[in-house]
Amino acid sequence: MPLSVTDRTVAGPHGDLRLRLYRPADGVTPVAGIVWAHGGAFYRGDLDMHEAEGVARALAARGVVVVSVDYALVPPFEGAGRAPAQPARAVRFPVPSHEMAFAYAWATSADLGVDPHCWSIGGASAGGNLAAGASLRLRDAAAGVPDVAPAPSGTTAPVPRSVVLAYPVAHHELPAASDELLAKVRTISPDESFPPPRTRAMNDNYLGHDRGPDSPYAFPGGQDLRGLPPTMVVTSDRDVLRATGEAYAAELAAAGTDVLLVREDGTRHGHLNQPQDPGCGRSIARIAAWLTTAALVGTAHEPPA
Repeated sequence: MPLSVTDRTVAGPHGDLRLRLYRPADGVTPVAGIVWAHGGAFYRGDLDMHEAEGVARALAARGVVVVSVDYALVPPFEGAGRAPAQPARAVRFPVPSHEMAFAYAWATSADLGVDPHCWSIGGASAGGNLAAGASLRLRDAAAGVPDVAPAPSGTTAPVPRSVVLAYPVAHHELPAASDELLAKVRTISPDESFPPPRTRAMNDNYLGHDRGPDSPYAFPGGQDLRGLPPTMVVTSDRDVLRATGEAYAAELAAAGTDVLLVREDGTRHGHLNQPQDPGCGRSIARIAAWLTTAALVGTAHEPPA
């Protein structure tokens, strides 16, 4: 039986928000759900790229309900390369961050066949940033902080069961890379890499200024990470952004969060968008196992008093 794929448009916190729902075939009982965001340096990407469509279909085939989020994109930045046309809405932070948290709240309150407490949130690259930031928003909203996690009227979203981050952009300033990582990055084309100046330009473009973030939800690296859900971080081997993913995983562990960190050998940044790369299939299988095998995921520990 085929999967069920449906486009939905909901009234989001900043206007219409498009979502694409992937459900297992009829007769297959869903075992988990995940709200997922594609990457694209905050200014490009869509629901049809493999990092969104391919990943969602593969997870749904394994019994996971997926809500793929068509969050608002920011304008291209100088030196971005491969810039698409200007987005319909020229937004900046916090609009995509709000939309990610809202999509999660919508999914957990909709009748999608998954218990509200069995939903995870995740994303790749810039989408990983949005998922990580939304996990902080949802944690704080559950603790009573007002107006941090937009949700449909009359709903309160539970803290995610887990967080899944694929080669995320977790820090505003790129952490220092090891000699081993730098040697690997030198073997790939500069167009396929994110050296510190380009990363800073991308991140400033997301914020809309160069003064650095003034909100912990913009770049969760370096923030108070206590009490967050168990988190899986998958990094690409030959990717300078591996430094931010590894640093964020270490920060989570130091804050008492259960973490699984996996480096996918031989891969470049964005390998979930490269179906011809064997690492793509390996990472999807790892994510599916994390979402569907309860014994792999820890618990959200209470933050220290």
